[in-house]
Parts: sequence; structure tokens; C-alpha cells
Amino acid sequence: MIECVPNFSEGRDPAKVRAIVAAIEGVPGALLLGWESDADHNRSVVTFAGAGEAVMEAAVRAAGKAAELIDLNQHEGVHPRVGAADVIPFVPLEGATMEECVEAARHAAEEIWRRFGVPVYFYEAAARNPERRRLEKVRRAGFDGRPPDVGDIPSHPSAGACVVGARGLLIAFNVNLNTGDITAAQTIARQIRESSGGFRYVKAMGLYLATRGCAQISMNLTNFAETPLDRVYDAISEEAARLGTNVASCQLIGFVPRRAFEMAPEFFRRAENFDESRILETRIERLLQLN
Repeated sequence: MIECVPNFSEGRDPAKVRAIVAAIEGVPGALLLGWESDADHNRSVVTFAGAGEAVMEAAVRAAGKAAELIDLNQHEGVHPRVGAADVIPFVPLEGATMEECVEAARHAAEEIWRRFGVPVYFYEAAARNPERRRLEKVRRAGFDGRPPDVGDIPSHPSAGACVVGARGLLIAFNVNLNTGDITAAQTIARQIRESSGGFRYVKAMGLYLATRGCAQISMNLTNFAETPLDRVYDAISEEAARLGTNVASCQLIGFVPRRAFEMAPEFFRRAENFDESRILETRIERLLQLN
């Protein structure tokens, strides 16, 4: 089984998001696990799983629907993005290999370009160039100045480009502060992220959420088995206190592997939206029973 967790640059129009989700649901064998949207990020994250061919086809159709409905020229949101279907990662679950996910990513990229004229840049395990392994090296204005991996234009006029890859399980976790001061969130993000000398396998950025009137530390935890999650939270809390504020709330985006929850249950229970259905294996088991 392979998981796919595409991120789409639309979080304010439920009808558009639902149309993208419907494109996924329309593929036999693609098991929709869930989706969620954020108006400040203006972004939606969808999670689905299944056999490789079904997951690949669902990802391609969703990318096409996003290209049809989303115009990046009109897009506003605090989260970085380069495409309507911004990031499309394939993730090996039980019985699958990273090589199979790389193959799915490469096949999906060819189809996205062939059907919709949207160029693709590869990242993580699917990267053809080592400098493109890290997503943040590709997802920026002008990309990395090199041609796309698939396609002959750097960017579609309205749909931008897709960054497609294969990677391990990732946990997306946001921490909201009791302040509207974005510099506090940015200071904390710099302290905890690996690229600034913080915790290994932690990516973080500070954002301001207008709808909540607060600053947020948005994190990607790329290797939960090697990251002391409770220490990461403690570091956030302690630095927030030093800056004169505290943690207001936390949110989990998508799903968490059972092993990660078992390693740090209190970390995940801090998320206001966490319950047992957020455990990846539990969600898959329940849906398979229903089907």
C-alpha cells in the first residue's frame, strides 16, 4: 500500500476543494482517508492510500482538477507555494518500498505534464539532482533556476508547477501562540529547526494567522523516530515564555503513524484536533472494514 498526501493551493473555497477530493474518490482502489483546509494558509491537505497504480492515477486526476480550478495569479496565503497542486509526495506503507514510490512519482509526473501541461520538479527520494532533494530548495520564486525535470516550461501560466516526490512518513504539526507578534514565531522557528542548528529532522517557519489573530510555528517533522518530540515542544514553550507569551493551541495536520503516537503520546494529545481516528493505521483499518 502507498500513501499520497498532496497539498493544494486552495483553502477558502470549499466547492473547489470538494471537486479536487471528488476527483480522487472517482478512482477505483483509491482509499480517501481525509482532508482539511486552512484559510490563512489558503491550502488544503488530502490524504489517500491504496495500490500504486490507483494512487498514482488519483494523484494525477487531482492535479488536473486543481490546475483547472486554481489560478495562482489570484492566490493569497501565508504558506509558500509554487503550484495549484503544489506538492505531491508518495509514501511507502506496509508492503511497499521507496523504489515503488519513486516509480509512482515519476509516472505521475509524466502524466501531469502530458495531460495538463503542468511542469514537474522532483524532490526527496525521487530527485534526479541531489540539490533538489530538499523541498525548500525547489519551492521558491524562480525554483532553483534550472529547467523542470518534466516539461519544457518552468511554470504553467495559471497553475504553476508541481513538486512531486517520494519520501518517508512525515508529521505536520502546528503550534499557535498567545500573541499576534510574528517575530516571536519566527524566532522560535529558527531556534528549533535543523537548518538553523536546532533539532534534527525538524523544519519550521513562523507565520501570522489573521483569522485567529495569532502567530504560528508551522512544523514538518520528517523523521519522528529520530526526533525527541516532547523536547521539541518543551523548547517551543520555554522560548515562548522567554519572549513573553505562551502556547495557545496545537493542531495536527493529516495523520500520525501509530508508532509515533506510541513513542510520544502526550505530544500528540496536545493537538486540539487529535483523537484515535488520527492514527494512520487505525483510520485505514476502519475504512477497509466499512468497504
